[in-house]
Amino acid sequence: MAEENFDIAIVGGGVSGVYCAWRLKQTHPGKKIAVFEASDHIGGRLLSVRPPDIPDMVAELGGMRILPAVQPLITQLIHELNKALPDDEQITLYDFPVDENQNIAFLRGIYLRLADFTQNPELVPYQLNFIDQGQSAGAVIVNAIEQIVPGITNPALTEEQRREMAQSAEFGGVPLYKQGFWNVLLRVLTGEAYHYAEDVGGYDSTLCNWNAADAIPWYLSDFGVDPEYKGFCNGFQQVPLALAQLFEQQGGDIRLASHVSQITLKGDGFSFQVNGSPATAQTLILAMPRRSLELLTPDSPALQDARTQKLITSVTARPLFKLFTTYDSPWWRNTGCTVTGTDGKSFYLPVEAGRSVTDLPVRQTYYWPKSDGKPATEGHAMLLASYDDGDNTGFWDGLRAKRRQPRLPGRQVAELDDPFIGLDDNVMRNELDWHQYKAPRMMTEEVSRQLTVMHSLNYTPRVRNAAFRDWGDDPFGGGWNSWNIGQKSWEVKHAIVQPSDLPLYICGEAYSDAQGWVEGALQTAGYLLEKLGVAPFPRQAA
Repeated sequence: MAEENFDIAIVGGGVSGVYCAWRLKQTHPGKKIAVFEASDHIGGRLLSVRPPDIPDMVAELGGMRILPAVQPLITQLIHELNKALPDDEQITLYDFPVDENQNIAFLRGIYLRLADFTQNPELVPYQLNFIDQGQSAGAVIVNAIEQIVPGITNPALTEEQRREMAQSAEFGGVPLYKQGFWNVLLRVLTGEAYHYAEDVGGYDSTLCNWNAADAIPWYLSDFGVDPEYKGFCNGFQQVPLALAQLFEQQGGDIRLASHVSQITLKGDGFSFQVNGSPATAQTLILAMPRRSLELLTPDSPALQDARTQKLITSVTARPLFKLFTTYDSPWWRNTGCTVTGTDGKSFYLPVEAGRSVTDLPVRQTYYWPKSDGKPATEGHAMLLASYDDGDNTGFWDGLRAKRRQPRLPGRQVAELDDPFIGLDDNVMRNELDWHQYKAPRMMTEEVSRQLTVMHSLNYTPRVRNAAFRDWGDDPFGGGWNSWNIGQKSWEVKHAIVQPSDLPLYICGEAYSDAQGWVEGALQTAGYLLEKLGVAPFPRQAA
């Protein structure tokens, strides 16, 4: 079989991979550059699908929002892409709601409204001390962080200044980077306050035991003072798809369903296999998270040196599970509450936007907006019925088969108990994508049961369609990655970009300051491009 030769080979079709490909091809139009993606889609952990019969909604099975105020790279990228995209393909955003006062918190068997945590703290079923009582979950953690690193919550500080403070800080006479976030939090919080913050916050892995020097500035950026999120009208996956489209228009080559293996040194470059066929590249870029790199390592001598392995294992993959359900109507609007205005008049506030939380395994439920960001008030509607990121992801294991198995390219639904085998060729691609991730019947029935309890109802209407994604499955190993205790991330994030003297480079969200966000993928891709003499963004004409 003839050997293919490339100037630059990029393994991984997520944001960092196609972003590098786009900029490298812009800068070096004559070079032969290819992106090899093992799955059947571009985007990595960005996966946007339209549910059947609801054309004005997009389910985000992966990443779903950005924070423009603290994420300049993705904000600038959207601006650059919109300059190159036609009017009918512009990337547009909407205000992404989170906590609405009338939304539900079902915790420790007690039904509350989100407003109760600050307005009626006597109803909250946690034994909080006088300092924490009446505080939101986020405020409890922010106040604890201020005790750990005094001054770091000053709103006048920049993101970089906060990171520098945390990196140089000590707590209890020990450098903060040598301690776990959970460990230091429990030095300044009661156990009840910690569980309150975790349960009400809706996330488990964010407060777990990862490197405290990274967790603290990360938490302040993501969940600090009144974060303002933006969602994507046509789905977040539009960003990597646009990058891939522009790359191909410039003559770049994208190959889906292309499994790379057996990376070895060959002269000044590398040889490798693509679906069993030989190929070479002068420069090799691995745009992959830790688990994907680990899967590639056993038969790839180029990755097996001790330094590279030490850098790869400097982070830990964290779980993430999402389950979407659709209905004939937005039944949750009837679970709102009556409030009294300042004029003394009462009025009804429906539950229709943002999220509700519970300590049941569903954890967070988002009342999904239409593509323009407006709530669904009638007709077919959708929930992000369960959004889990911690131990609760394991609950759903018993309701599915073959956890941690990779989804292979094509219509891989055979593991489901009601597969859509032999779908009509006229089925829209977006609907086919939805059915590729169709939730099993037992999982759908269980999430319906929990939603019924969470919303204090006798029943919830029949689910029309359901789709899920467990990012703990290979080759991702998790929905995001966190720095391990004891790692000097500010050194590792630069060292791993080129872990040896070889022309082999690594980038992605896993080894960044913004772990769990596309911003992190763009940050490390920018470091990589600079090593190759390429500006992260096109330079503006003088």
